Amino acid sequence: MLTLQCPYCGVEAEETELHAEGEAHLKRFGPGSSDDDFEGYLFMRENPKGVHFERWRHSNGCGKFFHAARCTMTLEVFGTYSAQTLEPPQEIKDKISAKYPGWTWREFA
Repeated sequence: MLTLQCPYCGVEAEETELHAEGEAHLKRFGPGSSDDDFEGYLFMRENPKGVHFERWRHSNGCGKFFHAARCTMTLEVFGTYSAQTLEPPQEIKDKISAKYPGWTWREFA
């Protein structure tokens, strides 16, 4: 079972106490955007085999949204961090790079 630590309240929560919200770090498009941009935002998602950044909500706890970095093949969690950040903290990127040499952060914007 997947266990994530909420960066706000510090609770180690099993995935049954959380709600997966999909891919993290998406550039959002709204009113005034082109149809192609809005379609891409709604429907085009990464589905990687390997390192993935996800948005989660601590639904049975503090109720706040946060991001998690994990490997989709092994369920290894590299860390969790505030949903208000534009990119993962350097310590999480360093953990991923140590495990997967050659990995680099890809900006989503």
